[in-house]
Formats: sequence, C-alpha cells, structure tokens
Amino acid sequence: MTNMLKQGLQQKIVQKLSPLQIQTIKLLELPTLELEQRIKKELEENPVLDEVVDDSEQDDGSVKNVSLSEYGTDDPTPSYKLYVNNQGKDLKPQYNAFSVKESFHQSLEMQLGYSSLDGRSKQIASFMIGMLDDDGYLRRDLESLADDISFRQNIETNESELEDILKVIQEFEPVGVGARDLQECLLLQLKAKDPSEEQQIAEEIISDYFLEFSKKHYAKIVSKMEITENQLKGAIEEIVKLNPRPGGQMDDSYMDQAQQVVPDFLLDLKDGEFIMVMPKFSVPELRVNKRYADLLLDSAKHSNREGKEAATFVKQKLDSAKWFVEAIRQRQNTLHNTMNAIIDFQHDYFIDGDETKLRPMVLKNIAEKTGLDISTISRVVNCKYIQTHFGIYPLKYFFSEGLMTNSGEEVSTREIKNILAKSINVENKRKPFTDEELVSVLEEKGYKVARRTVAKYREQLNIPIARLRKEL
Repeated sequence: MTNMLKQGLQQKIVQKLSPLQIQTIKLLELPTLELEQRIKKELEENPVLDEVVDDSEQDDGSVKNVSLSEYGTDDPTPSYKLYVNNQGKDLKPQYNAFSVKESFHQSLEMQLGYSSLDGRSKQIASFMIGMLDDDGYLRRDLESLADDISFRQNIETNESELEDILKVIQEFEPVGVGARDLQECLLLQLKAKDPSEEQQIAEEIISDYFLEFSKKHYAKIVSKMEITENQLKGAIEEIVKLNPRPGGQMDDSYMDQAQQVVPDFLLDLKDGEFIMVMPKFSVPELRVNKRYADLLLDSAKHSNREGKEAATFVKQKLDSAKWFVEAIRQRQNTLHNTMNAIIDFQHDYFIDGDETKLRPMVLKNIAEKTGLDISTISRVVNCKYIQTHFGIYPLKYFFSEGLMTNSGEEVSTREIKNILAKSINVENKRKPFTDEELVSVLEEKGYKVARRTVAKYREQLNIPIARLRKEL
C-alpha cells in the first residue's frame, strides 16, 4: 500500500512538471562530453533542427535554413531563447581533457577476450566477472553460482567446471582477483612472486597459520614454524606489500586504455581575482529547415486530415526544439550560478588548495546561496569536475560535514580525518593507538570527537584497528 502511494505521488509530481522542466532536469545531470553527445542525438532525431550553414556557400537550388523566429506559432518564444550562443571564433571544444581509470570489470572483460577459453566458457566467465564485487572478490559460492547461470544464462554447468574457469580468471590482472576470501587473495599474489626465502615463509604463514597471523600471534608462529624473529619480520614485510583489495585499487599499469573526462568548469586566479569559465562547446544556432517552415505555413491553409496531421507533427517538432534549446540555456545558467556559489563559499581554499581551509559545506548551504532546490544542486554536483590551478577535482570533493572544536570553531570533517591519519602514521607501531586513545589525541589537538565517530572515520580511511596495525 505504501509503495502504491509513493508511485501515485511520483506520478503526480511528474504530471505537474512541464516538458521544459523535465528536459532541464535531464540535461543538468550530464557532464560536458555527454551533453555534446545528447545534442548530436537531438539533431539526428529532430528534423526541424538544423546546423547553421553559410548562405553564401549554398547554390540557388539548395534548401535554405531559416531562423525559427521568422515563423509564428501558437506559443511564441522570445528570439533570444531560440539559440544558445556558446560559440567563440573557434568552434572546436576549448578544454583540457584528462583521463580516469577504466572500470575494473571493463579491464577483466578485455582480458577475457584474449583468453583461450571457448565461446561457452567465455560466456560463463563473463557472468562470473559480473558477480565480482568492487574489491575483486567472488563472494557467492560456486554451487549457488551454477544455479544462477542455469537460470539466467540457460547454461547447465557444475562446481567443477566453474572452479576451472575461476582459475583462469584468477590469472588475470590485477593479481589476486577472483579470490573467495582474503586468505586466497593473498596466496594468489604470493604465488605470483619470484621465489625467495621471504616469499616461501610468507606463503606458508598465509596457507597454514592465517588465523594466528590475522590475530598477530607472532610468538606462536615463530614457535610452530621454528623460524627466527628476523625471518618472520622479512615474511611480514612481503605480506604487507600485498593488495587486499585488488579490484578497488588497480594500478595505472593495468590501464592501457582510459576513459576521457572533460572538466565542466575552468578556474583561474589572476591578480587575486577568481576567473571561472565553462568550456566552450559547439552548439549550433537553432534553425528550422525551410522545407518544414513551408509545410507548416501551407498546412495551416488546409482543413483536411492530412494537412492537420502534418501541421501537428511540425508543431510538435518545433516545440521540442524550443524546449531543448531553452533547457540548455537554463542548464548553463544553473551550473554557472552553482559553481560561483561554491567558489564564494570555499574562497580561502580555492586560493591555494590548502585542505585545512576547506569549510564544512553541505548541499543545503549552496541551495540557500543560489535560491535553488537541494535536489537541483545535487544534480549539478553529480559527475562534474573543475580544473583549478592546483589540480582537477570532482565537485563532490568540496562537500563535507562539520564539527565544532573546543574553541567553538566549526571545522570540516576532512580536516579531522587528515589529523587522524597523521596521528596514526606517527604512532608507536609496537603499541598503536586504540580508538579510545585516538579520542584523547584529537582532544589534545582541540577536536572533541566521540569514539564511534573516530572508528567511523578510521574505517573510511581504510585504516585497520589497533591490533592489526601492530608491528614487530
């Protein structure tokens, strides 16, 4: 009943939105490259939209492009809304592209394509790759996986076949991928290393004494394996170099191909003043092809069914074109105003990129500064990047919650996390700080933080508990 009420409410909200509002909402979420692709798609799908051509280059017999504003409609729109002036003298995009890593699963699928597996096995392997979590682990047991493949792929298989295919996947880069638990993940990486005394001892520790190792019962390991403390120390040094999350921390060496990301904003600092611009992109001035303009005029003179249908079709396409261009204009204004509000709010930070100057900032702060809805700010921030004089950052980077210091000053949680990480880095590794002790360390520095909050920040920083940080 509750779901039905929610669906009904959502339908009512959608019904109240105009086509222009719906179009604007969709365009707001798109980063620059996707916006250009969306514009190209609209040009292909809407025959009324046409790129401007130089009239002087046309022959007398060619179809002329005419300004949309020359033709009256039942819904007149000011001429300034009929085109988007985002073009400079150079129509080519003016931005610096940078690369981000291709997705973990894309990399594995590419390696699967080069494997010696037959077509059927590749289909099963592809399904298994899709079941790996973001850390690169296969959390589902093979028996259940066989049932899933039979049901979803209509391929009958068994645990033995899946085990053989999994071994092939486990040979892919990054080493350790496809493991079913941490122990298997570490063993896969150790077996791939060049043989050495440290490597052999480390492999035996993970294989036979993993429980003792995970609990840091080093004395038991030394006694049972009859090795020296120095030998144990050498083996541990090998183990700590391994990656417990092969899917989540892929090295750039695996990234032969990269996905292109284009900054949506460019920020420069000149003579103490911020200059923020949005990259130019080629959006043709909206023009209606004369063929369709004449059709619209001629059909208005006829009352027959065909004439009315033609008039309705062209009118719909004209309206769609106007909504699309106005939505782009509104998108640009909204992005521009939102980014300026963020820069104003984080003014001190943007001067030199000093993280300690980042103020606590949530979506509500920017919504209040711009007069926009929080959901609108969320769409603007999503998947957008800004290029500054000290690096390229996603807009989400500048948002964080805040806490009060003992002096009553509000500070960003990011600043507290940095101090927490630095405190742990300089701790005595033979006796690392517990979460309770970290609370006292932060309090000495003027930050009053609860123990559960310290634990949460520590986990977000991927820092293990004190017992697991202990070293010999």
